[in-house]
Order: sequence, then C-alpha cells, then structure tokens
Amino acid sequence: MMAKDSNQDTLQGTGALQEALRALLPHTKEELKLDLTENVHRSVLILLQQATDLFYEGRRSKCLQTSEALLDYSWEKLNTGAWQDVDKDWRRVYSFSCLLKTMCLCETPGDATTVAAALKVCDMGLLMGTAILGDILSKVAAILQTHLLSGKRTAQGPTQEQPGIKKARNGHSSIPDMRSEEAVPRLHCPSLQYFRKHYLVPQRPVILEGVADHWPCMKKWSLEYIQEIAGCRTVPVEVGSRYTDEDWSQRLMTVSEFISRYILNEPRDIGYLAQHQLFDQIPELKQDIGVPDYCCLGDGEEEEITINAWFGPPGTISPLHQDPQQNFLVQVLGRKYIRLYSPQESEALYPHDTHLLHNTSQVDVENPDLERFPGFAEAPFLSCILSPGEILFIPVKYWHYVRALDLSFSVSFWWS
Repeated sequence: MMAKDSNQDTLQGTGALQEALRALLPHTKEELKLDLTENVHRSVLILLQQATDLFYEGRRSKCLQTSEALLDYSWEKLNTGAWQDVDKDWRRVYSFSCLLKTMCLCETPGDATTVAAALKVCDMGLLMGTAILGDILSKVAAILQTHLLSGKRTAQGPTQEQPGIKKARNGHSSIPDMRSEEAVPRLHCPSLQYFRKHYLVPQRPVILEGVADHWPCMKKWSLEYIQEIAGCRTVPVEVGSRYTDEDWSQRLMTVSEFISRYILNEPRDIGYLAQHQLFDQIPELKQDIGVPDYCCLGDGEEEEITINAWFGPPGTISPLHQDPQQNFLVQVLGRKYIRLYSPQESEALYPHDTHLLHNTSQVDVENPDLERFPGFAEAPFLSCILSPGEILFIPVKYWHYVRALDLSFSVSFWWS
C-alpha cells in the first residue's frame, strides 16, 4: 500500500511539473519565434523548426532525438575558435535545443534522476547558450530545482535531519607571518558620506565590519546547506593551482561532484568554483545575501552590479591581478589572506606582456623570484586576513592577491 501511494505521489508530482513547465512556453508553435539570422545554416534552421513542430505535435521521442542532433552540431560551433568570436545565433540554437530536450525529458512520468538530467541540460543552456524567450531557461531551471528539493524533503520526512556529509579534508592552509606587514585599515559601519569622502574618492582599501554580519548566509551557509540547495546544479570549476599555470583548465560538473572531488577527498589538483554568477543561477542562495549599501555611491543601477561566487578548499589562489571595477569582497565561510598593491606600483609588479594576461602579475607573491623581478621587493603593500562577516573594499585597478586559509566561500560585488 505504501509503495503504491508513494508511486502515485511521484505521478502527481510529475503531472504538476509538466503543467508548470508547459505554462512557460508559447501556446502554439507559431508563437514560438526562433529569431535566427542567415548566420545559421539553412539546414540547421529547418531541423530546429522540425524539432519544435515535433514537440508541439506530441512526438516526444522524435523531438528528443532531433534536439540531441542539434546539440551535438551547435556544440561543435561553440567550441571552435575563441569564445568571444562565437556567433550569438549559434548560442541561441544551443539554448533552443537545450530547452526542447529539457521539456522532452520531463514530459513522461520520471524519477528524480530524469529530472536531475533535465536540469543539467538546462544548466548547460544557461552556461553555454544565451537568453531566449524572456530568459525561459532560468525559469525552467528554477521549477526543476524546486521540484527536486521538494521531492528530497518529502522523502526525508519532516522529523529527519539532513544526512551529514563527511568532514572537509585538511582544515587549514599555512597562515603567513604578518607582523612586518602594514594592515588594511578597518571601519565599523561608516556612514555613506564618510566612506565616500575618505575611501571611495581617494581610492583607499578598507575593511568594513558590522555591515554584512546580519545577512542570513552568515548563519545558514555550511557545506551541508550548499550541498542541499546547489548540489544538483552544473557549474564551471577551475582546475589547477592558479589560472596563470600552463596545466590550468576549466571543467563543468555539478556542485555535489565538486564538493566530493575537491573538498571532501584528496585530489591530485586544486578545484575552485571561482568568479561564477551562481546567484543568477540559484535565486534561493541570492535571498541569503544583501547588496552593500555603499554600492549606491556608484554611477550604475543595482541591476548592473556583477555578483560572483568564490567557493573552494584551503589553498586556492587568485594570482596578483587588477579588475576594471570597484569591488566589495564579502567573506561568508572561512578566512582569506589578501595583499593589496596600489595601481601606482604596477611597474614593480611586472604584469604579463600578453593581452590576455595584461592585468595579471608574473610574480608569485608569497615566493617571489627576486632575480627575475628585483623591483617587487620594494613595492609597498597592505595586507589582511578577511574573516566571516567582513567586507573588503578593493578600489578599481587596485592589485590584489588572495589565498584561502580554510574551506572558503566569498561573494564579490563589482560595481562602477
């Protein structure tokens, strides 16, 4: 009897899922506008139109087959040449193909594994494609995520605790001796006017205390919580000690795979979920953070602020580099050792000659080769250990080097 009830719940849940997903789509195939230019081969355009017709005619398996062929072909186009040179229309083809495949996978009563597979396809469209039909893939992903989470919580029952995950490996990375280093100044909840006059206008770094420590993430976030909320989502992970290394690469994997491979176990290399707009991907996590009020002192609107996640094990490193926008770095989990150099010191920091890395120093900050880079030893700097609840203001073009001392989660806000 129990098994029958459980199966019925799954069927009803799937029916509700189909209904919610169908409500996002245009009612007829004529209303679904592909809006592609002649940059896309006519044969591909015809195939995409056929896949759309098949979906609206209810021929799901044939539609699934056609959308997978389109995905294979457009994937080749996305991975040929430099990313910035990829025509946006091919990214649209990829997004439409991901949408159709996702919808097909969710059309038949399926288990959590099928829905998770559909969500992975959807995430691939979000990561590699472009916004279509009013950013429909984000809406589809949100519905699939909610469906998976509610199914997981129902299965666990109201009184059961979340299943624990084993403890993260290697508690800490070595803490530097900072006795001879000049510390970044600290302020407790300065007024907007005071911050603007003394730090923003003169472009001076400062740590702000008491500004973010009331954000829900400061109490809620843990490895277990991130695993529960974000575990099924596909993200880009940097693999290698630092992005300047020759063997550095990026891989796509779920957050659960990332946690298992690079945080809980002893991997051969370092994995870092770095500079990723996770909060656009998972609105549930975005609800746990705020936006520092001081961002309103910039020229842009709040929607123009770029919010990135930085999540990884102890020992992750961002090499000494500079960014073209103002930056608030908020520490949520663990601590980070950070060094800051003024843009006036650029010459002594030996930036790379190549266009791609012109904003990155050649110097290994904590183990410098002073024979190759003799001027580096004379460059003055500020340093700090950023702890949970603290915000570091990094002025535009200010050089910064970052090393995680613990399992760490930071959130950066880039603003103009």
